[in-house]
Amino acid sequence: MPPTRTRSRTARLRTSRPAALLAALALLLVGLVGLTGSPASAAAAGPVLDRNFPDPDVVKEGGTYHAYATNGEGKNIQHATSTDLKSWTYGAADVLPALGAWARPDRGLVWAPEVFDNGAGFTMWYVARDQASDKQCIGVATAASASGPFQPVGSGPLVCPAADGGAIDPASYTEGGRRYLLWKNDGNCCALDTWLHLQAVSADGTATTGGAVRLIRQDRAWEGNVIEAPTLVKRDGHYVLFYSADSYADERYKTSYAVATALEGPYTKAANPLMTTDTFGGTVIGPGGQDVVTGPDGRDRILFHGWSADHSRRALYAADLGWANGYPVVNGSKVLYQAENATVHNAVVRAAAGALDGKAVGKIDFADSYVEFSVFVPTAGAHTLTVRYGNGSLDGSARTAASHTLTVNGAAAGEVAYPYTGWDNWRTVAVPVELREGWNTLRLGKGAFFTELDSAEVA
Repeated sequence: MPPTRTRSRTARLRTSRPAALLAALALLLVGLVGLTGSPASAAAAGPVLDRNFPDPDVVKEGGTYHAYATNGEGKNIQHATSTDLKSWTYGAADVLPALGAWARPDRGLVWAPEVFDNGAGFTMWYVARDQASDKQCIGVATAASASGPFQPVGSGPLVCPAADGGAIDPASYTEGGRRYLLWKNDGNCCALDTWLHLQAVSADGTATTGGAVRLIRQDRAWEGNVIEAPTLVKRDGHYVLFYSADSYADERYKTSYAVATALEGPYTKAANPLMTTDTFGGTVIGPGGQDVVTGPDGRDRILFHGWSADHSRRALYAADLGWANGYPVVNGSKVLYQAENATVHNAVVRAAAGALDGKAVGKIDFADSYVEFSVFVPTAGAHTLTVRYGNGSLDGSARTAASHTLTVNGAAAGEVAYPYTGWDNWRTVAVPVELREGWNTLRLGKGAFFTELDSAEVA
């Protein structure tokens, strides 16, 4: 019997959505949704420092990278060194052996350091409990070298908005010869909003020189009641503000970002998180507390912590970080591309129950029908393509599998086979693909029988 299809579709419709549209919509398309598939990256392979090392910050001195972390191992601030961001040596010394006189002498309340080269040495911003207000606040210490020891500076905290819950998670940004402090008011301690702030400071970071400007706050359901851990970089002419969100204590913790064309905003958040437990396929639990660092090869890395499987520690991870038209993509963290936003040729975009955005591409029924995705990866090599599809094909009266041909960067790369699901019953299949660094084109064309496409994702 010839192949039959149980659902009628509208007549042929030829549409084309050029790659320029993908670039214009990059903020939306580089949203991350975890489905299935096996990520391939250093982060997915395991931590680069497998011990409790949360809220990492990294600075380079000479040829050595210095990483600092929230209290642990009996230290106020932990310290480790590396020459390649892959192999790390844990330091025995506490690089902040004493806190400022304003702070409660409680190591368990010393969090989230930030260290930078101030031109004459190094400055550390750290978080501790202010004795006067009983809130977490940001203090300052300085040292001659990145190895410390850092000595407290000033008689009080640098930033301490007690009425807003205090201040935590300092980060440094410089532009035009001026230094800025980013910080979060610790509002989730007190049922208040959590805002990320930008504030001008002196060149050495020991004094504020301007008022704080609010940038973004928690306003997405997936952020829970908190955003925190700001990191600001500028790429391709716009500002990218990374942040962590939701409960740090478990798999809900995640990393996202917002972009702006001016330093003080307004900032527009990405549609979906950048890194989550799901986008890493469960190989990293609760990725957050991130920092962006330029590696010895001149390329960006993102370093962050994630919980161990037994939930006993937050280890240090590293992953390649690429920029798709200025928007971040993390190697190993799955990126979702909706089929209706791809280049659709001799096929139909239709409303589809159960599809991720309520739309799917159907009637990929003809020899010249295809859906072509432009996808970006930070690192060349083996990746995983996961396709979300619906297949209701019948061979006579029998349910049957279907397929699409797969072309990668213009070269035939086999096919994607789809077990029967029924129409509007969406499932995923994953296949390996070899991709080059940067932009790639993945084309799914007419194969055996009939399949509709909801989305594709690449890790």
